[in-house]
Amino acid sequence: MERQRSYYVTDWLDKRAKHSPDRIALHDTLTGRDLTFRQWNAQANRTANYLRALGVRKGDRVSVYATNCVEYLDILFACGKLGAIQHNLNWRLTVTELEGIANDADPVVLIYSPEWREQVNALRTRVPSIKHWVALGEPAAASDLQFSERDTHPDTFTDYPDLHPDDPWAIYYTGGTTGLPKGAIMTHNNAAWNSVNTITTWGLTAEDVSVLQLPLFHIGGAHIFCLPLVHVGGKTIVCKAFDVDQTFDLIAHAGVTHFVGVPTMFLMIQQHPRWEQADFSRLKLVISGGAPCPMPIVEKFWARGIDFKVGYGLTEAPANNFWLPPQDVRRKPGSVGFPNFHVEMRIVRPDGSLCEADEPGELLIRGPHVIPGYWNRPEATAETIIDGWLHTGDLAQRDAEGYYTIIGRSKDMFISGGENVYPAELESVLHGHPAVAEAAVIGVPDDKWGEVGRAIVVLKPGQTVSEEELLAYMQGRLAKYKVPKSVIYVSELPKTAIGKLDKKRLAQQYGA
Repeated sequence: MERQRSYYVTDWLDKRAKHSPDRIALHDTLTGRDLTFRQWNAQANRTANYLRALGVRKGDRVSVYATNCVEYLDILFACGKLGAIQHNLNWRLTVTELEGIANDADPVVLIYSPEWREQVNALRTRVPSIKHWVALGEPAAASDLQFSERDTHPDTFTDYPDLHPDDPWAIYYTGGTTGLPKGAIMTHNNAAWNSVNTITTWGLTAEDVSVLQLPLFHIGGAHIFCLPLVHVGGKTIVCKAFDVDQTFDLIAHAGVTHFVGVPTMFLMIQQHPRWEQADFSRLKLVISGGAPCPMPIVEKFWARGIDFKVGYGLTEAPANNFWLPPQDVRRKPGSVGFPNFHVEMRIVRPDGSLCEADEPGELLIRGPHVIPGYWNRPEATAETIIDGWLHTGDLAQRDAEGYYTIIGRSKDMFISGGENVYPAELESVLHGHPAVAEAAVIGVPDDKWGEVGRAIVVLKPGQTVSEEELLAYMQGRLAKYKVPKSVIYVSELPKTAIGKLDKKRLAQQYGA
């Protein structure tokens, strides 16, 4: 007899497997295989039982260092069953960056895909908490376990732990303005309420089909469409990554109804030879997130009869926050619309007072989907979530009809290819070069990536270093997408009256 839990936390796949066992839940583009909800739940149960056999218990962290695959989702739902916490590692980061993030969470297991064997071997002696290294494919070392061993475990799961809705389910890292990225804690409650918001506001149904191409280490991977579609019994097509030709094939032949991407993806779609002849008529929703989307991209979709719209989400308020009704898409260009069903917004001045209509201010968000805070970072949590309100640091305005528009970012952050880049982290690396006296980094427009970094550098007297040498120095210490694309050498950097870098003047002088 199943033991009663003191609080109720839904086992998502077990519920869906009971309600619609034979509906197709996933299509795996790597194998061509379809999985029903019954099959997927059995697979996740075997994964949970395998992790339990490795000693994983409630509250333990299970790191995943992998490209997109069905197994990645199996691990997420297995952690949900166990009460463990999936700890997501961004494979775009360097080993040094990953070391800091892994030691921040002290995982007991690390599961990796074969692309990262070399990095795993570099990490092996640097993260002492890891008891088991588990390979999704070819192992990095003979001592590593094989994830396929899960298939020897039962496909039913019993003896659930006592779970509270506010218990953590996953940790997603978001860049910080200084030092180590912050781990945003996604609770069971956060995931459920984001799903409820999405279904009730965006109108998802069991007949809908989405494409999962955004990386699963990112909050948008699983939480924009995948989990809400589990909630309603819809289908997710799992892709290793974004591929333009594959995307056109899926839109043409796989019954895709919902598609999300970052502006760079949409630009690549529009520049592809298949763009003009593609049939987009089955698509109900095409939405861009992750970065401001240039209006020419939006208008090209409109010209094809698609109600292309922009969304807004962030790791701390995962993952969907607004909805622009179809009838307003062209009437309110650039607007994200109204807050989702169980989401409350404010736009405030620096003193905290409410802005008037059309007055820019900082966007604040409140609701049950907002994270409780950052892993091991109480100070950062207290600075970001105040009296229940998430202070986004983003600028927005609301018009007289109540429609919201995201108009900029009040922080120095810029977004390159959908990824947040924080200048302070880059500046810290630059200052470590022996020839550099002072450095600043700003974001500048880029046709492909939206924005890229530009370093403005003052050299020490008598020192020289070429642009190529300085960028190569940064490439060994930062993920590729963070490395600036250009360097400008100057004799001094502009400062404010109190001696701070004047980023506004830097952007005016060097941001073209």
